[in-house]
Amino acid sequence: MLKTTINLEPGKKVYFASDQHFGAPDPKQSKIREEKFIRWMNEIKEDAQVLFLMGDLFDFWHEWKHVIPKGYVRVLGKIAELKDSGVHVYFFVGNHDLWMKDYLEEEIGCTVFYKKQYFEIAGKQFLLAHGDGLGPGDKGYKRMKKVFTNPIAQWFFKWLHPDIAMKVALYLSQKNKMISGDEDKAFLGEDKEFLIIYSKEKLKTEKIDYFIYGHRHLPMVLDLNSHSKYINLGDWISYFTYGVFQNDFELKTFEQK
Repeated sequence: MLKTTINLEPGKKVYFASDQHFGAPDPKQSKIREEKFIRWMNEIKEDAQVLFLMGDLFDFWHEWKHVIPKGYVRVLGKIAELKDSGVHVYFFVGNHDLWMKDYLEEEIGCTVFYKKQYFEIAGKQFLLAHGDGLGPGDKGYKRMKKVFTNPIAQWFFKWLHPDIAMKVALYLSQKNKMISGDEDKAFLGEDKEFLIIYSKEKLKTEKIDYFIYGHRHLPMVLDLNSHSKYINLGDWISYFTYGVFQNDFELKTFEQK
């Protein structure tokens, strides 16, 4: 099991945020949420050692050879500012920005992950993932993801004119109720939450102190046993929640309504 070790410096913290879905439902409304996220990044800059962006930063993202989607300049600029100031930025690709390639790595210096990762932070064991496709069920999505990540499908899509490709992709993305969070307002119970089921299975063979996911949108901290916690970070659509770790993990809300 490959694992990245992070030794926290005195007074420094690790931050986690997920599911901003910038671009949805339209550029005007998205910009309000983008500005709020930028204010949060300004706030954490002084004590952040590491920032984990846990997926779906964008409602849709695709990189052509010489083109990226229009917009998000201030968000990307603020992430670059954090990176230039010495904050390590890790980006997990989600199901809405799964066509991320090397732009964030080459232009900003982020480390981009396409699957779950193990970290040891200040002596604690973490399993981190966006969360899509893990655990039982959701077979329709898993089949769809295989199509979307297929090199042949990606090759055909990149030959669409970006204006056409983005219009089609954004329409399909926003048809997904996950954007509004409506499908995630109710806790289904430990025996039906696929990421909780997945985490409990992992605990049968691995010692993990913190399982941290995005994707589910519903902010949640749940004790799986006496030493292990399941965390869903929520979103920046309805909840504006984020995680922070120093000696222990906390789930907080930024500028609560």
